[in-house]
Amino acid sequence: MAAGDAVNQDSAAAEALFFEGNRLMAAGDASAAEACFREAIALVPDFAEAHANLGLLLDQAGRLDEAEAAYQRAIDLMPALPATWSNLGVLQACRKQEAAAEMSYRTAMALDPDYRLACFNLAYLLLRQGRYEEGWACFEKRDWYAQLETLLPCPRWQGEPLAGRSLLIGFEAGHGDMIQFCRYAAVLKGQGAAHITVICHPALKTLFTTLSGVDAVYAFDETFPPSTWDFWTPPLSIPFHCRTRLDSIPHELPYLHAEPERARRWSATLSAQCAPDDLRVGLVWKGNPRFENDADRSLPGLTMLEPLGAVAGVRFFSLQKGVGEDEAANPPPGLPVANLGPQLADFADTAAVVANLDLVICVDTAVAHLAGALGKHCWVLLPDYKTDWRWLSGRTDSPWYPGVMRLFRQSRMGDWGSVVGEVAAALRLHVLSARTGPANRE
Repeated sequence: MAAGDAVNQDSAAAEALFFEGNRLMAAGDASAAEACFREAIALVPDFAEAHANLGLLLDQAGRLDEAEAAYQRAIDLMPALPATWSNLGVLQACRKQEAAAEMSYRTAMALDPDYRLACFNLAYLLLRQGRYEEGWACFEKRDWYAQLETLLPCPRWQGEPLAGRSLLIGFEAGHGDMIQFCRYAAVLKGQGAAHITVICHPALKTLFTTLSGVDAVYAFDETFPPSTWDFWTPPLSIPFHCRTRLDSIPHELPYLHAEPERARRWSATLSAQCAPDDLRVGLVWKGNPRFENDADRSLPGLTMLEPLGAVAGVRFFSLQKGVGEDEAANPPPGLPVANLGPQLADFADTAAVVANLDLVICVDTAVAHLAGALGKHCWVLLPDYKTDWRWLSGRTDSPWYPGVMRLFRQSRMGDWGSVVGEVAAALRLHVLSARTGPANRE
């Protein structure tokens, strides 16, 4: 066989292995996919796309050193790979190599100005750094609200004057996003909007009827009545059009409220389960498992919080819903917890419970935003890996929820033990200050 024929055969075999690796990666068979990519590279060592996809596979597996080497090899072989530059940027951002990440994103954008994902990834970096002017602009490259847009008969709001106009705020992303950004309804009403409608997740509908500035609320699974809205907007686009900066975040608290009658009912329920002087603390230890970084932001289980049970004078209440809810029915021996999860029908119920608590301790999930929006003191446990952009970098407070939010951050990836120890120490001081002097609850 001629040398050229052998090379052609190797190339064909490598390409077949590459496509099979892609298929296996999409099917979730990471081990087999890795084997395919590595075999393809063994046949054709300068197969840049195989190096790039191997890097992505390794990145998803948390094998970051190997992933970075694969990405860099792909770029060395083929510098004009915008997706690989962007993926490298994501990895660098996760490792807190933020200057390098920004350069990688901007390189991808220069190679392909229409590559929206690189701009979107840059947005996360800029917003985490508090560089809101460019960050919000880059964040406009997201398109996850596209399906809703096809259902609406009115144009999208691009910052036009709203005086005398009607506006629909559509839903996007998760419950926490909606809770955080629904505050802008009052801002837009203050700009003269005559009528504001909000579409939200079904579990938020009753809660959002307490929202200042809103005239109508619909769940996204309802049939919307015929309407003549002048504009519609995704909620996470409003900060861009309102030119929100760190020093101009609308932060008047509370902007959501518990229904008085529900709050009274829950007051009786909680009072029956604790001593009059007990500090009432709500717990949430897991988020939605469908969230891309849930494995890092959620605790392995309720047992992780057992050290909190050693703090005297505290009564714990589980606000956990969905995954992890069953753990509160059989809590660890050192952490007695009243399991309220099965009784919480929606976020209006959770708000009524939170209104009767002294403090909420939770991971980065919707309950953190709910507590903040209610003006309730909340301690949030944050992962070191892929910390969400809205908590900024290095801060122990949040300008989105001033005076009520305290952030406890991992110092290294996966180390929840140190975080929980820090929270337990803070909780002891919190109880002491509540009992020995004027209330000074963080």
